[in-house]
Amino acid sequence: MFALPSSATALRRATAFALCLGIAAPALPQNAPLPAPLPDLGDASESTLSRSAERALGRETMRSARAQGAVLDDPEVNDYLQTLGQRLVAADPTINEKFEFFAVGASEINAFALPGGHVGVNTGLMLAAQSESELASVLAHEISHVSQHHIARQYAAQTRAGYASLAAMLLAIIAGGRGDVAIAAITGANAAHAQAAINYTREHEHEADRVGFTLLERAGFDPRAMASFFERLQQQTRILDGNAPVWLRTHPLTQTRIAEAQDRAFDKTYRQVPDSREFHMVRALLRSYEGEAGQAVARLASELKEGRYRDRTAARYGHAAALLRAKDFVRARSEVEALERDGMRHPMIEALAGLILQQSRDYAGAIARYEAALKRYPDHLQLVYDYPRTLLLAGDPARAVRFAEDRLLRRANDGDLHQMAAEGYAALGQPMQSHYHQGEYYAAQGNTKGAIEQLELATRMRGGDYRVMLIAESRLRELREQQREVLKTGRASTSAALSARPTSLRAFTRD
Repeated sequence: MFALPSSATALRRATAFALCLGIAAPALPQNAPLPAPLPDLGDASESTLSRSAERALGRETMRSARAQGAVLDDPEVNDYLQTLGQRLVAADPTINEKFEFFAVGASEINAFALPGGHVGVNTGLMLAAQSESELASVLAHEISHVSQHHIARQYAAQTRAGYASLAAMLLAIIAGGRGDVAIAAITGANAAHAQAAINYTREHEHEADRVGFTLLERAGFDPRAMASFFERLQQQTRILDGNAPVWLRTHPLTQTRIAEAQDRAFDKTYRQVPDSREFHMVRALLRSYEGEAGQAVARLASELKEGRYRDRTAARYGHAAALLRAKDFVRARSEVEALERDGMRHPMIEALAGLILQQSRDYAGAIARYEAALKRYPDHLQLVYDYPRTLLLAGDPARAVRFAEDRLLRRANDGDLHQMAAEGYAALGQPMQSHYHQGEYYAAQGNTKGAIEQLELATRMRGGDYRVMLIAESRLRELREQQREVLKTGRASTSAALSARPTSLRAFTRD
């Protein structure tokens, strides 16, 4: 076994290797993201990656994944996962890691944890879970892998694979639920080593089950859900003639694990734990993305008519979302109005209603709808993003900029808000501010080269806000330093392509 390096060299090579995938593959964006300054990995005698190294590797993998479109661009879905995950994290005050929960648009049943507290969940798993507690049980399990530092321990045990292979493997796992296929495509001869690095040991799995069970119970979910989900996945494996879901290939499921999960829940007093309305609505939204738009409308309409749903409000919401995707604005608006006549108030319904008006080019109606909704739900992300977008479409960039700048005071690294501010300033004839915000948008997406180009343009502008120029110059120095750190190391050369994934309603309606 190779000892861990005593400097950041190995980790820099790993992140540089993973991040240069986008440069080598013609199908991917030309501007590959570059990593932030990386910390020392610690003494060679250490048996695991240091905490700072974990965070750096996870952060740069996420930047690369975002730059290449592997993370589902859907505020409704990601915000729900973040809320659910943070509820579990809050159940254990000893957890010090900061977590980010996000969705991957892939039909395979899979979830995974990256170094640094990034937890991804495939949309296929969200749809496979039959209750919110089942979905929470998977998140609790992945949280436990992070809190118990299983990932770092596995990487340390697999250093012969090389940190470059491990970093590339992380990106492959995000890129597609089919982990073994993606790894083979990216790491070639190192695929077996990379796969071994994320196949958790039985000891780790039992520990994650035990710690995750405690989280699940403390957070107020049904503790029996872990065992029920395990059993159903195992049954599915039998039906598929041993072709196990991806999650089971990286998290080996044995009869002992199922029995232990059942034993833990056996002595717990039965109490019914209802699913949240958001659980059903997010699943309905995801179902509206499946297949062709017309097929989704017909399928969801049939389920509504025949009463094949668990939550009628969510079913009608999903049907309305499918109608919007099909650009049947009249029927979509009628469905939302029917929900409102039933007295249903929910931020996801408000956001959908505004988007229907926006897409039907009733900008005045959409703006009024968003402004009223934001008074009731000021922090709902879909509303926060769609309101300034509608102002831009309506030809009111000044109000769009004011709103975006106000929200950036609380969400300084929000790429979507920076992009809308950039568009607004461009329309107002203020190029310095526009280039600055476009640079911040690229930086948030992991496109460091594009960010540097935009910030250079911002600093060359004359007659703009002097404070903005100072900020742009400071950020430019920071990003150039990041770029130099990468260029100090050799860049491995490989090629890869991320599979096309289901997109979100934002993408369906963007044009």
